Amino acid sequence: MPAGAGGGETKLSTDPVDNGPAPGLAAAWHRHPIGVPKKKAGVRRGINIPPAVCQNSAHRVPVQGLKPPMLQSPSVIAFILLAFHVVGLVAALHAVMTVRTAPGAIAWAGSLLMMPYVTLVPYLIFGRSTFAGYVDARRFNDDRLREIRHGMTPREREARSACVVHEPTQVCMRALPRLTGMPCLANNDVRLLVNGTQTFDAIFAAIGQAREVLIVQFFIVHDDALGRRLQALLCERAQAGVKVYFLFDSIGCHALPRRYVRTLLEAGVDARPFSTHRGFVNRFQLNFRNHRKLVIVDGREAFIGGHNVGVEYLGEHPPLAPWRDTHIALRGSAVLDLQMSFAEDWYWAAREVPHLLMPPAEVGGRMTCQVVPTGPADSQETCSLFFVEAIQSARQRLWITSPYFVPDEAVFAVLRLAVLRGVDVRILIPARPDHVVVYAASTIYAYQAVAAGIKLYRYQPGFLHQKVILIDDEAAAVGTANLDNRSFRLNFELMVMTADKGFAADVAAMLESDFASATRIGPDEFLGAPAPLRVAMHVAKLFAPIL
Repeated sequence: MPAGAGGGETKLSTDPVDNGPAPGLAAAWHRHPIGVPKKKAGVRRGINIPPAVCQNSAHRVPVQGLKPPMLQSPSVIAFILLAFHVVGLVAALHAVMTVRTAPGAIAWAGSLLMMPYVTLVPYLIFGRSTFAGYVDARRFNDDRLREIRHGMTPREREARSACVVHEPTQVCMRALPRLTGMPCLANNDVRLLVNGTQTFDAIFAAIGQAREVLIVQFFIVHDDALGRRLQALLCERAQAGVKVYFLFDSIGCHALPRRYVRTLLEAGVDARPFSTHRGFVNRFQLNFRNHRKLVIVDGREAFIGGHNVGVEYLGEHPPLAPWRDTHIALRGSAVLDLQMSFAEDWYWAAREVPHLLMPPAEVGGRMTCQVVPTGPADSQETCSLFFVEAIQSARQRLWITSPYFVPDEAVFAVLRLAVLRGVDVRILIPARPDHVVVYAASTIYAYQAVAAGIKLYRYQPGFLHQKVILIDDEAAAVGTANLDNRSFRLNFELMVMTADKGFAADVAAMLESDFASATRIGPDEFLGAPAPLRVAMHVAKLFAPIL
């Protein structure tokens, strides 16, 4: 039957002799001039037929269409959706069992059950926290500490034991040894380093004096003038025979060129990135960052605080300039505990224990210090509990500075209770945003805090990045932890609580100067905002658990 005459099939010739076009292809044949290659046999109405089929007369090719592909089959699609829901159910159970907060567990589990094909991949990337290596790190660190103790002379062991304060007189210090697993230690000296120039002048001077072991850890390092100055110092010390450890967060330093690290490695610096997951998936892992900033020179002196490495931290990067931040320089027995904190991070990154040094006894002072390392690998929410303990211990005043104000329910509750006890509660936050969503959430939390009687201020000259807590006239803490959920539960942080009236007076004078450059927040900041902006603030608050 001629093609196009109503037949559903057409036979294909197997004759090796070319007898011209089949009748059904006559029109197409005559449209081609002589000399132009003919169409291949078996091409019919846009359907390509394999040559092997074209040469076998026993085969028939449907004219009206082909069999639908497997992936278009309703049964296959149903199976794929069912598989997603089964895996989503398993992931939802995992979220219920592992996510620390009830709101977070409910959000993940509900999303995984209802929309697993949308939520499953983000959960695999953001919802996991495999920190079994941290348990190993702490075990190795305990062994290393025992080795150090065994290697000490009897006089050194006695001096170390004499530094341990078993029953601190300050209320804010009493729970911290058990919370952190680290002792409260006497015989320390702590001094404030205000803003970037003073901080990096002190750090670079100390690095230049390193003779045995140099530890450098930062969340952010930029390849700019300040970053290259640090790089040159580390290379020079490594080439001089100093053992140099350089640990940087892989996400915080995402813009750091590979050549920066390669230069360090070629000079003999042991440089490693801190990644919560190994391999390609870490590029998408935005949670669980290592936010610590720490420099330790020869086990003798340590530097801790809010500064990262970049010219903006010197106040040279508008529109956030001038940059307001605080570091501390610490000498004494607590430097060993700071080395232990670094050793955990280094073991996670390198699977080796760094070389640790005992602090020289002669460099101690008269201050009592408690090192407070916190992170998502802890069995408890150490950072949140640290803030709760500091706040509830205040009797006369509690002054806090933080670039972000997104507290969890526990911290917000003890802040309100402190006001009800008659404590002078003041919180200083920035007037300029560096993260719009966090700033919006901070604004609505500030409104609620003001309604509860908490005094909130916005720092006016520039961006405020310092993390400082002042408790009455007896203790103060400086470090890396912000007053937000990310520091409470998601980041690795490091604080040092110092109990000393002289140091507390220095911190009070510093903060009084900051408050003098700030304006107090009233309810009109939120109520006077346009309605769409207030709605946006409420929406931003929904993301508080990850801000």
